[in-house]
Amino acid sequence: MPNQDHQALKAFALNCSLRSSSSDEPSSTDRMIEDLLAAMRPHGVSGDVERVADHNVKAGVLSDMGEGDDWPKLRARVLAADIFILGTPIWLGHPSSIARRVLERMDAFLSETDEHGRMPAVGKVALVAVVGNEDGAHACHAACFQGLNDVGFSIPANSGVYWVGEAMQAKNYVDLDEIPDPLASTLATAASSAAHLARLLKQNAYPGVSD
Repeated sequence: MPNQDHQALKAFALNCSLRSSSSDEPSSTDRMIEDLLAAMRPHGVSGDVERVADHNVKAGVLSDMGEGDDWPKLRARVLAADIFILGTPIWLGHPSSIARRVLERMDAFLSETDEHGRMPAVGKVALVAVVGNEDGAHACHAACFQGLNDVGFSIPANSGVYWVGEAMQAKNYVDLDEIPDPLASTLATAASSAAHLARLLKQNAYPGVSD
């Protein structure tokens, strides 16, 4: 059962929709992230979301690509959170180009280890939320989870959440009247697992290679 007596946790999500928030079209990725954050609240987790397309995230594999690069401020918010959520639509069976850019920018973590050999994301938990109306959800999870784990994030059990409608049809996740029961169960499990693991890691940090 959810327990609100534990230490509060913070989540931060990046919506990797190809559209900025100024678009008139509602975002299925936004709705999926909001549903996941709602499932986390009973576990003492609060959260915020940023649309990456609203920011100038430059191409590259450094944490700061110089003047005009908005990634450093997003990076700071990712690392300030206990739980990071990467939300992406499926395009041609793959995560969005913006999601891949986020992962490319996190490649810098590999060379930013502390005195104990730990990357900046070590001790943080990551979830991946995927939406689409075509096949590819599991492939998107595989690609994103591998990248996130490579740069130090911990992946909770049963934490891949997704919704794919009937192939090539027009009804998107954001248009659903209610969350389908199987997805509601998946969201609840991911929320519980993420909060549990994040709280454990916050209380008991991973040892460094020299500890």
